[in-house]
Amino acid sequence: MTTDPVICSAKGCREPADYRLIWNNPKLHTPDREKVWAACAEHRDSLSDHLSVRGFLRRVDPLVQPE
Repeated sequence: MTTDPVICSAKGCREPADYRLIWNNPKLHTPDREKVWAACAEHRDSLSDHLSVRGFLRRVDPLVQPE
């Protein structure tokens, strides 16, 4: 069984993701505040900067693509 690869969350990007950006959604006031964006190598810095400036970014982890 093959699984589709995770695609980058950057607008208009269709590249496979290499990283998970874990962030807190400040609009949710429940324990389920943690959200995940996927990012390719090209968009990792811009997406993490976007979240970091707002104080939402928790961490960036490498993403293991399904085979």
